[in-house]
Parts: sequence; structure tokens; C-alpha cells
Amino acid sequence: MTVVQALAAYVVAAGLLTLTPGLDTALILRTASVEGPKRAAMAAIGITTGCLVWGAAAALGLGALLAASTFAFTLLKWAGAAYLVWLGLNLMLKPRDRLDVTGGAPLADGDLTWLRRGLLTNLLNPKVGVFYISFLPQFLPADVAPAPFIFLLAAIHAALGLAWSACLIGATRPIAGALRRASVVRWLDRLTGGVFLAFGARLAFSSR
Repeated sequence: MTVVQALAAYVVAAGLLTLTPGLDTALILRTASVEGPKRAAMAAIGITTGCLVWGAAAALGLGALLAASTFAFTLLKWAGAAYLVWLGLNLMLKPRDRLDVTGGAPLADGDLTWLRRGLLTNLLNPKVGVFYISFLPQFLPADVAPAPFIFLLAAIHAALGLAWSACLIGATRPIAGALRRASVVRWLDRLTGGVFLAFGARLAFSSR
């Protein structure tokens, strides 16, 4: 797999995963609907910063691990494949009925509070780090330095997330309304589950 092929495949996969609603989506929609677009944008910047921090940690750790030994690569490969398959099966077999995007009353906190809230929402979610560790290595081409390339992938994911956040803020009401529909959320969960299963199988049968 060449660098161009790896990046093209990753952008498609990461783009689909970015569209799948989760904690970040709920936080941005709640903030936009209750606190306004400025504070929602601050929350989105915080979330993006959290992704970059997790991406840097994953890149440094994976870079060292993948360069260490074939055994380490094999162990990581099977652990990552198992995690992705587990995520995929759960999303396909137990899709959610709705995403909670309702909000309460506006708060009197300053704008920077929402940047911090978005950052902590991401940093305190270890699933983000585990996901990066299991998902990003399969897009690593041969003969490429692992750490910089993995961080590049994380940065691309962060950029896609920031662009999607802008769309969420700009169209809060219709998007929030769609995510209250059980059929939409179930469809997105099952589609994402299928992607996780496919990439888990690909990772399991990949070679260094």
C-alpha cells in the first residue's frame, strides 16, 4: 500500500466514523442549541485539541512499539483486531435508539469554559486513545516512519472532526432533529459497525 492509497482509504474511513454520532456530537449540539454557536465552536476546538493530544501519545507509543520487534507488532495487531471486531459487533447487534442532544438552561460560565469542557470530554475518554492505537496502524504503509505518519492520520481525523463540528453548529436544529429519530441512529450505528468489522478483519490478516 502506497502513501497515497493509505491516505485515500483513511480519509474515507475516518470521514464515515466522524459522521457517526457520539459524545462529541452530543456535546456540540447541546452547546449550540442552548449556549449559542460561539461556545459550541469553543467546545469543538477543545475536542479537536484533545484528539491531537491523544494522536501524539498514540504516535509516540506506537512508533516505539512497532519499531521494537515483530512480536510487539503481532501482539498489537491481534489486540487491535479483536477490539475493532468487538466494537463492530456491538454496534451492529445493539444499535442505539437515539442520541441525547437535549440541553438544559444556559450557564453563566465564560467562553473558555466550553473549550476546557470539550478538551476534558475528549482527554478523559480513554476509548479515544484505545481506538487510535487499534485503528491507525492498519493505514501505515511500508517503509514509512511510524510516529510522524500516525500523528498525520490523527491530525486528519481532527481536521475532519472540526469541519463536521462546523456543519453541526451551522445546522443544529435539523441535525439534532434527525439524531432523535431511532431509525437514523440505528442505521448509522450498524453502518459504522460494519466498517469496524471489515477493518478488524483486515488488520488481523495484515502483515508487517
